[in-house]
Amino acid sequence: MMTKEVANPTRTKELLKKYGFSFKKSLGQNFLTDLNILRNIVEVAQLNDQTNVIEVGPGMGSLTEFLAREANQVLAFEIDQRLMEVLAETMEPYPNVTVVNEDVLKADLEKITSEVFENPELPIKVVANLPYYVTTPIMMHFLEASLEIDEMVVMMQKEVADRITAGPGTKAYGSLSVAVQYFMEAETAFIVPKTAFVPQPNVDSAILHLTKRETPAVEVNNEDKFFALVRASFQQRRKTLWNNLISYFGKDEATKTRLETALAACEIDPKRRGETLSLQEFADLTNYLYPNSN
Repeated sequence: MMTKEVANPTRTKELLKKYGFSFKKSLGQNFLTDLNILRNIVEVAQLNDQTNVIEVGPGMGSLTEFLAREANQVLAFEIDQRLMEVLAETMEPYPNVTVVNEDVLKADLEKITSEVFENPELPIKVVANLPYYVTTPIMMHFLEASLEIDEMVVMMQKEVADRITAGPGTKAYGSLSVAVQYFMEAETAFIVPKTAFVPQPNVDSAILHLTKRETPAVEVNNEDKFFALVRASFQQRRKTLWNNLISYFGKDEATKTRLETALAACEIDPKRRGETLSLQEFADLTNYLYPNSN
């Protein structure tokens, strides 16, 4: 007789009781107990035996189990030492799963993947139920790593997913929207109700499907300057673009003249707000202000 899936509510309760596990709010621990949603996540990810997967925050292995059945290998980062014993039991039937007790934000992704994945040349996908409190840092950590990641299928607060997929001129649009859309195409695959978790969070979640672009969405001379300019433009959302920019660059006359010239050349009204600028307009402004890559 096959053991019940980890995500089965009955087995989840049994494991919690067996190991005397108590949830840590500080780690954003919410375990999925809906088998249909887990199947849907794996379906969106379109895994096969020619895919390696990185997971963050496996918990007791609810999603990990489903990933292991479809992928070539699964590398899971779990920060909570208390869960290592639980995962040793739940992942015992899956020799293609490696769990590393480490904070993914401090992990050397290139080194660990090269050591764990027997065939590191296979495409890598990130599939995870991300802890709410570090969703953005984790996503940016993967986006900025030199590791080749083709796709990400990640669960997060619906509000954060809305911000990532938002377009110019909307309330949700911000520096996070620009940062992610610069690297990847993003779309919301489906919504996950809060009732699908133990313990139940206060908000609904969303599954976000991110596909890496072959080249960034816009061409910029200097990525660091581009992202700095974007952050500056959203520094205080209620302020005009002009006020945010002089607050960042400086208020001396030479700087003001430089900014006025750049905005005029890019045909951007300084009275607009940062949230109305497209990725292309941010790129145009960056390239005018910083014509050289250095």
